[in-house]
Amino acid sequence: MTADDVPVTVLLADDEAMVRAGVRAILAADPGIEVVAEAGDGRAAVELIRAHRPRVALLDIRMPKLDGLAAAAEIRRLVPATATVMLTTFGEDEYVARALGHGASGFLLKAGDPRELLAGVRAVAEGGAYLSPRVARRVIELNGDRMARVPAARDRTAGLTDREREVLGLVGAGLSNAEIARRLFLTEGTVKGYLTSIFTRLDVRNRVQAAIIAYEAGLAG
Repeated sequence: MTADDVPVTVLLADDEAMVRAGVRAILAADPGIEVVAEAGDGRAAVELIRAHRPRVALLDIRMPKLDGLAAAAEIRRLVPATATVMLTTFGEDEYVARALGHGASGFLLKAGDPRELLAGVRAVAEGGAYLSPRVARRVIELNGDRMARVPAARDRTAGLTDREREVLGLVGAGLSNAEIARRLFLTEGTVKGYLTSIFTRLDVRNRVQAAIIAYEAGLAG
């Protein structure tokens, strides 16, 4: 079995059984994705992730015992190799804004296009970042007046080299390090080096924050 044959393992956490069933059915449509565990609360999700070590954790934001944000923080501390993706609704703006600062790798809408769910899981499993387009627009709005932020984002990216701007644009498009490397004919190590420089220059903590700036600066296409 090659690395490409290994399924993307996923833990699904949501306190609503019907929601879990729907998400699980969508994921089951992709033979390359395998749901290895389910949880109805954040505490159980953390324990199951410690046991199963999935590549991706899909976390509802509002859950009993431990909400999705707190669970994501625990997962990053205990099992940093597991990427976290938040499942959100439009009624959870405050939570989306908080999650952005907590280093989540992706944001998906429960009522979004099923293709976005599959694309998002695969993107973060490969080390990328994924924002549902509608969530991305909303996150940008939450950070203040978009028209005022566009020139600010362009100013922040003006100090990047042409290659760094190119890499940032591809991060904004949700590409993983491997995909960026193939697109630009670079090694993954070189891409990681560019990302380290980009994060430092932009003063951001993670790919999602960098992706937001790429959107605002018009680099993500």
